[in-house]
Amino acid sequence: MRTIGVAFAVPEPWAAQLSEARAAAGDPLAGFIPPHLTLLGPAEVPAERAAQVDEHLSRVAAGAAPFTLQLRGTGTFRPVTDVVFVAVARGISECEQLQAALRTGPLDRELRFPYHPHVTVAHDVPGEALDRAFDELAGFDATFEVRAFTLYEHGEDGTWRPRRDFALAGR
Repeated sequence: MRTIGVAFAVPEPWAAQLSEARAAAGDPLAGFIPPHLTLLGPAEVPAERAAQVDEHLSRVAAGAAPFTLQLRGTGTFRPVTDVVFVAVARGISECEQLQAALRTGPLDRELRFPYHPHVTVAHDVPGEALDRAFDELAGFDATFEVRAFTLYEHGEDGTWRPRRDFALAGR
């Protein structure tokens, strides 16, 4: 079995800023998870289905057009989960459509929670650290073009590594 995920990477210079914020919050996963917007969370897939998964991802990407994503301000999932995130201000529907298309065929998965596109900046840290991350990134604003999503694989060392980009080629 392999554990995979599909996400949009946050580009520089914003990725470094969000990584630093996550580390400053004391999030133990800060060094293992690059800043990203999840489309498909961790999913275990049999290794022998890798080609089928790649074909599925290629089909989804071929049908989706590049779009503008704007991240602005902060939000939280508290009290349900101890998470602070940077919110999506533009591109929400595109993210929702992509995640729904990805969750079909070989990646058909049930969601534990309704899909809510976001970029996590603090997770499972003390309340004071969550509050600080929320306040310090309240003015965050980044706008960039999303031209691909990335297939990530979870390594045995706990690090998420990009395996392949899939260009959004639709109109």
